[in-house]
Amino acid sequence: MNGYIIPRNNLYEVSFRYDPKLVERIKEIPGYRWDPMRKVWTVPAAQRIALEKFAYSNRISWGSQKEPEVEYVIPDMPELTVDIPLKMDMFPYQKQGVAYALKTKRLIIGDKPGLGKTVQAIATVIHLNAFPCIVVCPSTLKENWRREFAEKWSDKKAMVLNDNIKNTFPRYWEHGLADVFIVNYESLKKYFVRSMPKKSEKKRLTLRDIVFKEHIHLFKSVIVDESHRCKSFQTQQTKFVKALATGKEVVLLCTGTAVMNKPNDLVPQLGIIDQLGAFGGYKGFLDRYCSGPSGASNLKELNYKLRTTCFYQRDKSEVLKDLPAKMRQIVYCDITNRKEYDDAEADLINYLKQYKDADDEKIERAVRGEVMVKMGILKNIAARGKMHDVLSYCDDMLESGEKMILFGYLKEIIQQVKQHYPSCVTVTGDDNEKQKQASVDKFQNDPDCKLFVGNIIAAGVGLTLTASSTVAFIEQWWNPAINEQAEDRAHRIGQKDSVSCIYFIGRNTIDEHIYDIVDKKRAMVAGVTGSEEVVSESVMNDIMELYKSKI
Repeated sequence: MNGYIIPRNNLYEVSFRYDPKLVERIKEIPGYRWDPMRKVWTVPAAQRIALEKFAYSNRISWGSQKEPEVEYVIPDMPELTVDIPLKMDMFPYQKQGVAYALKTKRLIIGDKPGLGKTVQAIATVIHLNAFPCIVVCPSTLKENWRREFAEKWSDKKAMVLNDNIKNTFPRYWEHGLADVFIVNYESLKKYFVRSMPKKSEKKRLTLRDIVFKEHIHLFKSVIVDESHRCKSFQTQQTKFVKALATGKEVVLLCTGTAVMNKPNDLVPQLGIIDQLGAFGGYKGFLDRYCSGPSGASNLKELNYKLRTTCFYQRDKSEVLKDLPAKMRQIVYCDITNRKEYDDAEADLINYLKQYKDADDEKIERAVRGEVMVKMGILKNIAARGKMHDVLSYCDDMLESGEKMILFGYLKEIIQQVKQHYPSCVTVTGDDNEKQKQASVDKFQNDPDCKLFVGNIIAAGVGLTLTASSTVAFIEQWWNPAINEQAEDRAHRIGQKDSVSCIYFIGRNTIDEHIYDIVDKKRAMVAGVTGSEEVVSESVMNDIMELYKSKI
């Protein structure tokens, strides 16, 4: 390197060996000065972009050359020494995460997708008895958080905020009816903001300009899921989250991608957990860790400070010994075509009523066939209705840099995914063997190819897709064996990680019935000697009986 640049107050100090050409070039930067006492050039902070171009083209480094190289040793994660009353036992690495969180209380839980950030946050809040708790998350994950808190891991009363209780939900806590409240990012303003200036009244909105409702102070703990969505303090969304977190005893941010592009992505998140001071404050962080042409500097030091202050992260390869070979997860989705679905369901129930007492075998067989068609229609309507939430979830997953396998059945569903992600590869029944193999090879070998989309029948057997350890289903099949075969495109020889299997389930739709019944039959199928058609018909019959019970 020919020299170095150091940020100093509102200036940058530039030092290099005398070179007439370099002198001539630095004089092209507005506001330059030569400091004869310190023998350095100075450039105003406002000219940073011009200085970055100068540094890049002349091999000038950011940061002092005099700073010694430091070897940073990340300490081991602490061990959990207390018992936390949960319905199921956590994995050992999750217990270590909770131990770290109990010590820190305001932190970023940065484990990669599929490693259970949710339970680590829940266990932390439960042990600290930090209730009431508010969970801020994407709309697609509200019901999942409710179930994780109230059903899977504990019996804490959790409720999703809605318009009917917009101003009265604190009463639910006061009367012992709720411990946890769940809200999506887009609704923060509705539930917590009393007033704020109109855009025309003030050019730049600050947190002090916003008047919040009194119950913003109700909570002892705040969990912010997918916290990388808080990308800038300039956005209203980040301001609302910051206000919600201010003064709280426990603030837990959950994201597998705390840094999406550059270190400055961390600034709003560190601000939300009130940890910027440990990094020199806002300006100190930018000067120390966001310098240079790439906007990144002193990264080893930053990593060390994060891990010893308020952040931890593990990926699957680090904790593989603790994980089962395959894990299943449900993601509940709100369907956008509720009326269409309800009308179709009513049609099915009315049809069952009409032929409820049919005893003629021929009529009963015809009715059964028609009912199965109508259930298939319900399944298709649910699939179309949940696509908004499905694509939103996949956006977050793919932004983390992880590869993903996505299965569907309907052509229009797969086409909609393809339109949303033009660079994905697909395998459907319309592809020949050569086309299928080309898609598989690209997904397996091209690091930039992040998404494989397949028809659950055409792509669910015979393919090796071990480049990803995440398999998701927009539509599930009636037969658990078909679903498992599709899961096993990733769970096979060559897979180095535990495989996460995600099922997108339309809330209050036939999806829930299919998943529950298929899940119960999964163990049975392992020993079934009958054909797949027999098992599928058995699932359909069970679902038919469920609808008959509604008559």
